[in-house]
Amino acid sequence: MRKTYSFINIVAIFIVTMFFSCTDNIKEVQKIGVSENEPVGIAEDINLKYTDSGRVTANLLASKMLDYSNRDFPYNEFVNGLTLYLFDEDDNKSKVVSDYAIVYNKTDLIDLQGNVVITTYDGKILKTEQLYYDQSNEWLFTNYPVEFTTDRDKINGNGFDSDSKFANAQVLEVTGLITIED
Repeated sequence: MRKTYSFINIVAIFIVTMFFSCTDNIKEVQKIGVSENEPVGIAEDINLKYTDSGRVTANLLASKMLDYSNRDFPYNEFVNGLTLYLFDEDDNKSKVVSDYAIVYNKTDLIDLQGNVVITTYDGKILKTEQLYYDQSNEWLFTNYPVEFTTDRDKINGNGFDSDSKFANAQVLEVTGLITIED
């Protein structure tokens, strides 16, 4: 009989130890089966519409997006590029196209790369190989060569700074033709 009580005590101690050694760490559970180098999600054939007070303000189209929100510095990657239509208060449509893009969630910075073209509703066209957009400050900038076309001018340069509406657009290190009024 003595052996039976010892065996039951050992089993009970083992079960109690196992019960108290388990932790409820949701972060660890989420990582199971997901490598830190792999995206936590993949979206395909995206047609996302942003609205404000019932009015469409933007329409994002992309064939594939990888979600790396499981990283210490989370981001979303558009590996096949994107097309973004922007609508102002008067429903004028502008278009942004790039071959590749990364959206950094913590900094509100968008990095557009490869054949970046922005066409505004009033005919302004900006072309470059890389362009950053600071969503918080609504500011566009690059240090790459650019071609900026307006209704009167075609300006080439090495760098660009502007607000999102191109009201304060500046081409840096200008090398193109500019019309100057007397």
